[in-house]
Amino acid sequence: MKREPEHKINSFIRAPKVRLVGDNVTPDIYSLEDALKIAQEIGLDLVEVVPTADPPVCRIVEYQKFLYEKKKKDKELKSKQGKQVVKEIRFGPQTDDHDFNFKVKHAIKFLEEGNKVKAYVHFRGRAIAYKEQGELILLKFAQALEEYGKVELMPKLEGNRMFLHLAPALKKKK
Repeated sequence: MKREPEHKINSFIRAPKVRLVGDNVTPDIYSLEDALKIAQEIGLDLVEVVPTADPPVCRIVEYQKFLYEKKKKDKELKSKQGKQVVKEIRFGPQTDDHDFNFKVKHAIKFLEEGNKVKAYVHFRGRAIAYKEQGELILLKFAQALEEYGKVELMPKLEGNRMFLHLAPALKKKK
């Protein structure tokens, strides 16, 4: 099964008039025949880069080099996209101050690295009766981290866990 090419080139372009851009060319609207003639004289390909424009935009380039540059640019853009990681921090409804502070320090580190934090209180057995304590722990946690991250989702009970989602705060420029 043959795949259709990504761009129309040379004689595959069907528009009667094209907007021509590129090196060694005066940017303007040309008839397709004139544009093909100019590309042939330079010894390069006529490539339709924006088929949706009226008239379509074509560029005079070496097609293989054009594809290589495009692929390289796409790869660079993809590598610059940050991958969002969600780190989890677990509390019990009876978590004491030392453990709480220890977990806050970890959360600060995670948020400074640009990761999201999902904190939750896990209720085991009859501990579900202490829902209010769990909510207080999560709200205290959010308050301790307010300069490092912003709350995306307030404490919410799902089954035997109460969740709180934090995202890194935007850094202020000095």
